[in-house]
Amino acid sequence: MKTYRIASIPGDGIGKEVVPEGEKVLQALAAKNQDIQFEFQHFDWGGDYYRAHGVMMPADGLDPLRKVDAILFGSAGDPNIPDHITLWGLRLKICQGFDQYANVRPTRILPGIQTPLKNCTRDQLDWVIVRENSEGEYAGLGGRAHQGHPIEVASDMSILTRVGVERIQRYAFRLAQSRPRKHLTVITKSNAQRHGMVMWDEIAVQIAKEFPDVTWDKELVDAATARMVNRPESLDTVVATNLHADVLSDLAAALAGSLGIAPTGNIDPERRYPSMFEPIHGSAFDIMGKGLANPIGTFWSIVMMLEHLQEPTLAKLLMQVIEQVTANPSLHTRDLGGKAMMTEVTQAVCAGIERS
Repeated sequence: MKTYRIASIPGDGIGKEVVPEGEKVLQALAAKNQDIQFEFQHFDWGGDYYRAHGVMMPADGLDPLRKVDAILFGSAGDPNIPDHITLWGLRLKICQGFDQYANVRPTRILPGIQTPLKNCTRDQLDWVIVRENSEGEYAGLGGRAHQGHPIEVASDMSILTRVGVERIQRYAFRLAQSRPRKHLTVITKSNAQRHGMVMWDEIAVQIAKEFPDVTWDKELVDAATARMVNRPESLDTVVATNLHADVLSDLAAALAGSLGIAPTGNIDPERRYPSMFEPIHGSAFDIMGKGLANPIGTFWSIVMMLEHLQEPTLAKLLMQVIEQVTANPSLHTRDLGGKAMMTEVTQAVCAGIERS
């Protein structure tokens, strides 16, 4: 029997609700396939841990995570703790500590879900956004001086390295090559950011030569937002810097119906460290404890986790069941305009797995 060790880090807000639901789905998959089991290691890191210990996770917290096969993460964010503390103290500490440099966010319209785009069909909005996840605008370099005085200054530096840009663009070209359309859009802002983004553009031209079967184009990030709305069918695989892809992927999720259904994989493509999988919806404290959270984003993230663990059959099975559930309007949670509770959705997914 193959045993996968999964680190379970619910984090904050509704992450504490949807991650346990994800564990139930993994257990249902294990019950369906007797050759596989999942062993969970639970970590109580997050806002409550910060209030008790002054840090979001222990200084040596990466050490126990090195031994797992994958990480299932909920969310980082607490209304009573500054956002930069929750983000840098937990999620980014793991992402950067394990050099999970490829943040991958698939987006498509699932059956039964309405898009706010008029006349947009399911086959017109089927994207994967690849986000550089280790440097760029979120490199963390900068500082503040003379705080509280009229001459106060604050700076943040965007850092792009050749090795960082080459590896994320090569990853994106390779991903585009694996998809039916074999098309990549490289997002830039080199008209205004005349150093780092110009290098980004130049490297794209160089990497493209390694993939002659992939067609590609370049789009300014502001124009890309309009293109996503007005010409969704013109996009397929997209690669962008940390900040640009962060914004574009939230827009993509909204255009597909809801942030509640959207998944993310923080990937170390070289498999030196465990990769981390999470829904993108955030902690959503306004609905915490009410049973209203949409667990689909977590379940789809688990699909990505299973693909990374090289379990394509299980991943395909789970995705098929997810689509069967979303096709039923009575199983739509509030963010999708429905009245279903989180546990009802989970029960339906687990029952679908059992029936399959």
